[in-house]
Amino acid sequence: QLQLVESGGGLVQPGGSLKLSCAASGFTLDNFAIGWFRQAPGKEREGVFCISSSGDSTNYADSVKGRFTISRHNAKNTVYLQMNNLKPEDTGVYYCAAELDRRDYGLDPCLSKMHYGYDITYWGKGTLVTVSS
Repeated sequence: QLQLVESGGGLVQPGGSLKLSCAASGFTLDNFAIGWFRQAPGKEREGVFCISSSGDSTNYADSVKGRFTISRHNAKNTVYLQMNNLKPEDTGVYYCAAELDRRDYGLDPCLSKMHYGYDITYWGKGTLVTVSS
């Protein structure tokens, strides 16, 4: 079965850190762009970060600049989202998504799909992050 599974969420105090993982099973992520999205309570889902198959990253959310970083470890078939200096407004369900990276054909998922979250092939079920004292 082809699936993405997020992990690493939990309750953390403001100023704390979490590292989310997005692991794939049933397929390899080498040729996929991976995006991280989040949905805060009562708000629409937003794209946070994207990493291309070659490791180039794109940040969509100004609110996380300088605090979040995305990385990938292809040997572990996993993409990570390191979140530092967490704030209460970072609370939400975090999802990862995967789309075949076809930049050589002019189809770069990080340009638009991973920003707005449409027409993406694989989605995880999410992991909850709660930032609260």
